[in-house]
Amino acid sequence: MIIVFFFASLLLSCLPVLHSATNHNTSIPICPKSFTCPNLEPFSYPFYNANDTKCGLIKVNCTSNGTNLEFRGELYEVGGNYRSHSRPSVLVLVLNKKFEKLVNDKKCEALEYNFTSPSPLMYSSSITPFTNIYKCSNNTNHAEEMVAYFNQSTYNRYSKCKPYNFYYKYNISDTTFPSDLPPTCEVIRLPVKLQWNTTRVPDKTNIFSVLSFQFSITFELSSSCDKCRKKDGQCHAPNGQFQCLGVKKENPLGKLKHIPVLAGSAFIIILFIVISIIWCRYKNSPFSYFSSKGKSPHVEDGSIFFGVSVFSYTELEDATQNFDPSLELGNGGFGAVYYGKLQDGREVAVKRLYEHSYKRVQQFVNEIRILTRLRHPNLVVLYGCTSRQSHELLLVYEYISNGTVADHLHGKQANSSLLTWPLRMNIAIETARALVYLHASEIIHRDVKTCNILLDQNFSAKVADFGLSRLLPNDVTHVSTAPQGTPGYVDPQYHHCYQLTDKSDVYSFGVVLIELISSMVAVDLSRSQDEISLADLALNRIQRCALDQLIDPDLGSDSDAEIMRMITSVAELAFQCLQYYSEMRPTMSEVLDVLEDIQAPGRIDSIKPPTPSETSDKTVLLKDFLPSPVSVTGEWHSESTVSTTLSIR
Repeated sequence: MIIVFFFASLLLSCLPVLHSATNHNTSIPICPKSFTCPNLEPFSYPFYNANDTKCGLIKVNCTSNGTNLEFRGELYEVGGNYRSHSRPSVLVLVLNKKFEKLVNDKKCEALEYNFTSPSPLMYSSSITPFTNIYKCSNNTNHAEEMVAYFNQSTYNRYSKCKPYNFYYKYNISDTTFPSDLPPTCEVIRLPVKLQWNTTRVPDKTNIFSVLSFQFSITFELSSSCDKCRKKDGQCHAPNGQFQCLGVKKENPLGKLKHIPVLAGSAFIIILFIVISIIWCRYKNSPFSYFSSKGKSPHVEDGSIFFGVSVFSYTELEDATQNFDPSLELGNGGFGAVYYGKLQDGREVAVKRLYEHSYKRVQQFVNEIRILTRLRHPNLVVLYGCTSRQSHELLLVYEYISNGTVADHLHGKQANSSLLTWPLRMNIAIETARALVYLHASEIIHRDVKTCNILLDQNFSAKVADFGLSRLLPNDVTHVSTAPQGTPGYVDPQYHHCYQLTDKSDVYSFGVVLIELISSMVAVDLSRSQDEISLADLALNRIQRCALDQLIDPDLGSDSDAEIMRMITSVAELAFQCLQYYSEMRPTMSEVLDVLEDIQAPGRIDSIKPPTPSETSDKTVLLKDFLPSPVSVTGEWHSESTVSTTLSIR
């Protein structure tokens, strides 16, 4: 009986839709609202799939080997895409191979490769990061004027492309067109590297050194086209006149025709609901099970979301004393973390997102999904979160009171005499156990660093921050994705080839081992240029048999032979973890076995560097290793010269 009522109401409610479908303008091509390429977010207008002609303005070719985008006659390789929820725009991380060759060959054509041009009527585009370069004719009549103009603002000059001089500043804030520019000059906008996040600082006097062929393009729909798309229309601009096609015009009389049908549908649906309630109340109906299980996970009443408790924003605001800055425990790319105390007396750490964007929501949900399926003594415990409809997105963890490993090595709690070598060995082993467990659970952490290893009062390690973690099924070798991570820790092969594997965590863990040995930071711009990255510094020292220059002198290795033996063995292990080629690195299980053997009393080293007979020369000789990149989350850029730039996280 109930089923009959249900299908009858469903049929009646669909009649208006069916009626409207028959009146649809069939002259307009039927285009999908969006389409998806492997390992990327869905694309929508103005993009269109190469297989769907006349459905957009920017063609996207999706293949299993990667995605290409055709824009203004140029072909770009796509590394990632992020859609804004506050604006009708999308940011696409791209690589331009043609521009790459021109830059690497130092061709003058690269300096005239203008990335600014008039935007179509339906959308606009802009590149980041960029700077303005001024192309000026080498005209003797205006030579003095140009010298005076550009010298007063300390511009660099490149004069090897006759008959022009190119003036520029390595400054991404130089984004405005000056009104008093000499008449023989024109402005060219070119993508550049972000100067504060490169492993090797570019030569500012060499214009080709500051250019980048990997950058992002933001595409934004015009307001007219955005409104048209929201009405399920299609944007057209024949002869420069905007048109919105395919929007069905409502007929007032037609609406009246639907009233009886809608009223009848509403009556039957209400009747169905009433009968269902009565049935569930008085009978042992299967509907009662679904009604009890169907509670919304998004209401703030202590319900469940992905298996964790949902806290109200007000409760967490009270627990952190309105997010008092004095209670801030730390901050990172995801957000700030505050100490709090719940009404039930539990001490907690509350992570607060910096912004409520689509990407942040993704990381928020991702961390919850990861942590709710994991249980390990060396992983931080997630207590709960706010709902996605909350005023802010907040994650609630157990409070780990003794700070991070980074704090104790080179931060506000640094004290080498307190963090002894035996404690450092325990931290390394417990962190390795957590990563072995993650990999066995088909999870890659992707942001292993000393800032994400927390310490309790007993200096026991707990790995935290799973916002960037990815699932990697055991039946696949890698995941193709835009590299993300933290400066100094990112796997260079992943950074260069966009292929994430469990060995990417091994590389990052190798950097952690070097930090435990040296007490140095992973990236330090005050060090010499080829040793800004701690991984590069360590490889250099180990290659030159100068391990004593790497070891923290407060560890007592000079006076204790056993400590020196253990540190030497851990350095050898870190050396293998830091190899450029992932297949030459050990697995985390092998790393853990070696660490436990090193720690065991009376055991000799169980790991030795590979010999030339066991592997190829390119993986043995450190001089052939590519330097470790510095990258941030979405961080994405790498270049054949191995200098690295910043991207969007």
